[in-house]
Amino acid sequence: MQISRKTGKTIVIVVISLMISVMLFANVSAPLVQAAEVSVGGPMPAGVIANVTVPTVAYLSFRPNPVGLNQPILVNFWLVPAVTASRVVRDYSITFVKPDGTKDVIKMDGEPATTANWFEYVVDQVGDWKIKLDFPGTYFNGTSNQATQSAYYNPASTGEQILKVQQDFVWSWPPSPLPTDYWTRPVDFVHREWWPILGNWPSTGYDGTHDPQWSTRYPDTNPYWSSQYDFTPWVQAPNTAHIVWSRQTALAGLSGGQTGPGAGMQVGGSTTGSPDKPDIIYAGRAYQAVTKPASVLINGTIRTQPTTLWQCYDIRTGQVYWELTDVNRPTIIEYNYRNEDQTFATSASVNLLYLGNARMEKYNPFTGALTANISISPLTGSGGSYYKNRYCLAIQDLGSSAAPNRYRLINWTTAGTSSNFTSRILSNTTYARSSLPNLIDWNAGLGAQVSGITIAGAYSGITAQGFDLMTGQSLWNSTLNDETQYSGSCAIADHGKVVQLSQRGYYVAWDLRTGNIAWKSEKMDYPWGQSAFGAYSAQSAYGMFFRESYDAVYAFDWDTGKIVWKYHSYSPAAFESPYTDDVGREVFSDNTGAEIVDGKFYSYNCEHTQTWPRTRGWKLFCLNVTTGEELWSIGLPGGAAFGDATDIGGFADGYMSMTSAIGYMYYFGKGKSATTVTAPDVVIPKGNGIVIKGTVLDMSPAQPNTPCVSKESMKLQMEHIHLQTSIGGLWGNETVTGVPVTLTAMGSDGTYIDIGTVTTNGYYGTFAKEWTPPAEGTYEIIASFTGDESYGSSAASTTISIGPATAPIEIPEQIVPPDYTMTIIYAAVAIIVAVVIAIAIVGIVLYKKPK
Repeated sequence: MQISRKTGKTIVIVVISLMISVMLFANVSAPLVQAAEVSVGGPMPAGVIANVTVPTVAYLSFRPNPVGLNQPILVNFWLVPAVTASRVVRDYSITFVKPDGTKDVIKMDGEPATTANWFEYVVDQVGDWKIKLDFPGTYFNGTSNQATQSAYYNPASTGEQILKVQQDFVWSWPPSPLPTDYWTRPVDFVHREWWPILGNWPSTGYDGTHDPQWSTRYPDTNPYWSSQYDFTPWVQAPNTAHIVWSRQTALAGLSGGQTGPGAGMQVGGSTTGSPDKPDIIYAGRAYQAVTKPASVLINGTIRTQPTTLWQCYDIRTGQVYWELTDVNRPTIIEYNYRNEDQTFATSASVNLLYLGNARMEKYNPFTGALTANISISPLTGSGGSYYKNRYCLAIQDLGSSAAPNRYRLINWTTAGTSSNFTSRILSNTTYARSSLPNLIDWNAGLGAQVSGITIAGAYSGITAQGFDLMTGQSLWNSTLNDETQYSGSCAIADHGKVVQLSQRGYYVAWDLRTGNIAWKSEKMDYPWGQSAFGAYSAQSAYGMFFRESYDAVYAFDWDTGKIVWKYHSYSPAAFESPYTDDVGREVFSDNTGAEIVDGKFYSYNCEHTQTWPRTRGWKLFCLNVTTGEELWSIGLPGGAAFGDATDIGGFADGYMSMTSAIGYMYYFGKGKSATTVTAPDVVIPKGNGIVIKGTVLDMSPAQPNTPCVSKESMKLQMEHIHLQTSIGGLWGNETVTGVPVTLTAMGSDGTYIDIGTVTTNGYYGTFAKEWTPPAEGTYEIIASFTGDESYGSSAASTTISIGPATAPIEIPEQIVPPDYTMTIIYAAVAIIVAVVIAIAIVGIVLYKKPK
């Protein structure tokens, strides 16, 4: 939903100014100065003598001095003494004399009561400037009341003051970039630039039109009631499936035993019909109902029985701060941070607001103490629609006897402590309807009603009617006899249009002002999308509206009705889902709504009447809202019977809560990490290598002392820990990867050595690296994990000592005795040969003896 600065001004004119303009019709008692009093002063009339002549002194201040060329200075000016709250001093002149002698004169009035005012001025020449304040004098005609008699404030001027402008830029306080590491509340004032992410949840009543950066940071959002579109501005949301903490809220999951393989225990919420999730998140604390055994007084006796408590806890850790009984749970955050005239910011005060049963209750967010309990009768119920911070619109029924002015549009404020409801009424005017339209574009100040036509129980057409939000007057009627409405819950008004889903798989859009058909959207895919099976909900943000269908999530362009993107949640295995995309691939259905936060779209798989055994593979998923790309998912579908989108809720500070089908509430977001490092604790001779070892572990309360893993492995890790699935994934073919660790050595001489980066073992969180120190001395070994979107950073160090290299061992030369082995062998051989020869000779002699 688009809003520009120009549009913001239009909103103020159309929605607020119209309300204020009809205050003339309101029966509101308020203190007023007498009619004769002129609250804005002017020149002394000729021949008039004032009751009091007031001597005055003028003051002028500017900073910084010196200042750089083309930089702004802040100029403050005022008059002493001040005036009463009903008077305004006029016609101050602030004269700038530039170094080249040219002059620039700024004329301004003072603020009420203070005589002071301020502005910023950009200097455009180098050199000495002269600045002077002149006050021409002011006359107030006064009344007979001594406190407001006529008075003349004498003229006054300051001397010329010198401002030095230099060529060089003068630096201000260095900016504090948005945090990327783990951070906590409270946020110190030095982090002023963090304001765009420090919002709270829900966003009902947010007013952003006064902020120039609204249209830059959130160009497609409605600042008035963005919660009606399931969109939450001003906060960050989780970028991975990392679970930071969890707690069990119900008995759920498979029943087992004689119930068979498919029956499951139904998830129940902490209150009737509501899953376990926060109603409010403010300043990093969540507020919600929990049911637990508690001691209560029954008929004079203290008994322990299940009791609904109002609980406050930390969204980062789950730490419970307090629990209270007998409380009407607030659902609105009331911000009191600006004056009624919206001129400047003041110290903020915040109330947690309950509107219901014709009463308004305010609670202290720190203690839970009830600070106001006020009747808003004659209004009934919640007193209307909390359409803007501190403001409600309601319809009062005066009864048939008051016709034709039976219905009144009451614009009233929740601000302040007055117990007199009449004093809270800002305007009270005739209204043409008995209720506000159920589809409202607060940005355009228009509303609509859309409904289906049925004949004999069958849908046979759609009717739509447009209204002026401020008068209730009907602007147009439209009947489409050839259309069939899917559900009125799928209609939504925004961008000056109202859309309704047809059972034929497309949307029809009417122009809210004229009733003309703006467009009919592209059709969703055959067969499930075109037959309109899907959620009873609608969301709008970033110039698109969204449809959760049984075959896909679709994003439509508000201007054209074109499909911007679609996301299929494909089944990883066959024979699990009956639903298909347009080419027959199995997909998981979506029958819930969604939450849109921080440029991301959060939803989960479910169906209207759940299949039993329950479909396996359903998941919670996070998409890029601009492209439809899946950023992360985890096998935790919601726990409500119909998947009514109430299972996802509570976004702030980068955290998100979700109630699962297995009876646990999970908080996703960034957790703390812990790094360790060790090395040999003995002196190592120079030239020898060492092994540096350590761990990087997840210290989140949900799984302390488990390995930190990469974003790509987060789904495997979280499902393994919390759902007892295989660490290797569904088919056992996936690998868990760890996180990078940077190793650095700092020598005793102050030198730094980059040892390198290693990746931890994803299954154990360990790392190791060999390194040979280059020189003697002491080294501090530092292991650093910079953190990522799942974990905060952490580091550790250890020390090693490198001594002198080990001297080589000298072995003395030894005398080697002669080796006679071969001599002996040779001698033995010679003897043997000699013996053989001798025997041979004897044999010859004997052979030749005489005859």
